[in-house]
Amino acid sequence: MNSFDFSTKIASKRFENPIFTASGCASSGQELSQFFPLSEIGAIVTKSIMNKPRTGRITPRMAETPSGMLNSIGLQGPGIDLFLERDIPWLVENKAKVVVSIAGESVDEYGVLARRLRAVQGISAIEVNISCPNVENRGQVFACQPDTASAVIETVRRNIGGELPIIAKLSPDVTDIVEIAASVIKAGVDGLALINTLLGMVIDLNTMQPKLGGKTGGLSGPAIRPIAVRAIYQVHQAFPNTPIVGMGGVSNGRDALELVLAGATAISVGTATFSDPTAVIKIRDELKSLLIERGFTDFKSAIGYAHRQSA
Repeated sequence: MNSFDFSTKIASKRFENPIFTASGCASSGQELSQFFPLSEIGAIVTKSIMNKPRTGRITPRMAETPSGMLNSIGLQGPGIDLFLERDIPWLVENKAKVVVSIAGESVDEYGVLARRLRAVQGISAIEVNISCPNVENRGQVFACQPDTASAVIETVRRNIGGELPIIAKLSPDVTDIVEIAASVIKAGVDGLALINTLLGMVIDLNTMQPKLGGKTGGLSGPAIRPIAVRAIYQVHQAFPNTPIVGMGGVSNGRDALELVLAGATAISVGTATFSDPTAVIKIRDELKSLLIERGFTDFKSAIGYAHRQSA
């Protein structure tokens, strides 16, 4: 088992294993660090950071759903200044591989964030969360239109330079996710993150009003995993050389393996950590055992294996 190569790569960056956290589910890793060394997982993906501090949306912000949960946090965060001053040095000190997630309300804001991160030491990649409302375009989500999605990526690429890999986080709330993937690949991304949460709503039958203060929220958890598998499979089939960070309802090693076979180069774990903070470690170990049981000699050989068998 010790000879098994569990590493993975996104562009020029190598990660010791393919298990990452999911943005927004562990802030910048400090909460999880009391349960295991952060160096034991592939990477910490930070909560999406914006240019200025944000207080987030009104409460209540979370609601349970069958096989999942809705969240309406609203990208609450400290802003880029405090993030660079406090969070990045702490992560580097704790020997974590760092993927910084960024979000913006305008194309220019993404550019400003990319420029701020360009020369920062200790960052392995940038996740560009384009599942945000564009305040300059009637609140339409960047990731839902090929032109707005590519505009953000072009701006980030221009401002970040060629050193750091760019990963575009795509929304499943689109008619054709392959079309969106094509637009951001053409604009210069090095990888894709699939999938973000789906937009949902829960109504409280006692008050007969929406349970969430913001009315709608992002659906995550096991309920969305088949959608993640489908999206990853479709995008990998169209762009087999583009790395995909797969996510969506991964609760155990079997779930992770399903996404890998569909085409995921790495796996982000989010909702599962709320009930078990050590979920990422268990999923890492279970995935490795499952791959070895199935005769794989390294992780890379399993990526997209379902395509080879169905060809």
